[in-house]
Amino acid sequence: MVAQKAKARFNMPKVLGSSLGTAEEDTNGEASTCGRILIFLSWVLVVLTMPFSLLVCFKVVQEYERAVIFRLGRLMQGGAKGPGIFFILPCIDAYARVDLRTRTYDVPPQEVLTKDSVTVSVDAVVYYRVSNATVSIANVENAHHSTRLLAQTTLRNTMGTRHLHEILSERMTISGSMQLSLDEATEAWGIKVERVEIKDVRLPVQLQRAMAAEAEAAREARAKVIAAEGEQKASRALREASEVIGDSPAALQLRYLQTLNTISAEKNSTIVFPLPIDILTYFMKSKETYAASHSEERPCLSFRRDLTLRRRRRRRQLRRQQRQELVLASSESGENC
Repeated sequence: MVAQKAKARFNMPKVLGSSLGTAEEDTNGEASTCGRILIFLSWVLVVLTMPFSLLVCFKVVQEYERAVIFRLGRLMQGGAKGPGIFFILPCIDAYARVDLRTRTYDVPPQEVLTKDSVTVSVDAVVYYRVSNATVSIANVENAHHSTRLLAQTTLRNTMGTRHLHEILSERMTISGSMQLSLDEATEAWGIKVERVEIKDVRLPVQLQRAMAAEAEAAREARAKVIAAEGEQKASRALREASEVIGDSPAALQLRYLQTLNTISAEKNSTIVFPLPIDILTYFMKSKETYAASHSEERPCLSFRRDLTLRRRRRRRQLRRQQRQELVLASSESGENC
């Protein structure tokens, strides 16, 4: 008895499942029967109102559109219709037009806190289109509105996982990752995200000033380095040129002529008397000889000056001694008297 009760309890789900399946089959059968009757009546109505019913039954969709038809609340087999002309039955058919052209959505500026705790304002542009008209109507209430909301949240989430320098320097990489995320999420809605572009990244005013000061300091340092390198190269070139001119009199003559040509080309009132290089060389050599001779005579002059000073000192000492002797002699003669 107990075994029979347990067996009955074990078989209860199967019985319930079979009963539910039978109920669904009966409901589907009744719906199909009612549907057939309504379709037949609709055809009768079309035939009775033949010339006027054609205006209602025939519809046209453009090349960039598709029509999703519902008959008695169910999707018709064969998918979306179009482009061109298609036929619907009055009273039992309803259709929805779907535009397949690419749409653009300008994402409003989003306040985002980056990974390094910097608040930035980022806005972007999303390019998307409907890739499956039937899915975009049957799976989501408003595919365009849902895609726009998802674009805003995806932008905030993506920027929140990046550092500030990555956001400023890797816009293409961030746009690509956003496009992949959006495309994967909207595939179930029949939406194809074609492209995402980061429009602008606005920084706080204080951070902009700090970055501008840093960039200015870097430019000044780079300019100083370049100027120092230029001066170094110029000094080397001048040294090499001076060596060449010093070793070659012809090069010195050529430089002299170039200088005269430059002076004569300028519009000024300066009068130049050119002198031959030989005369200048003679003067330069005579100057060097004079300097060398005077450098040899200087020790002799200093020796003569020393002798003269010594003689003068000796004469002064002798005069002092003579005066002292006269004073002593006069004092002795006075005592004798």
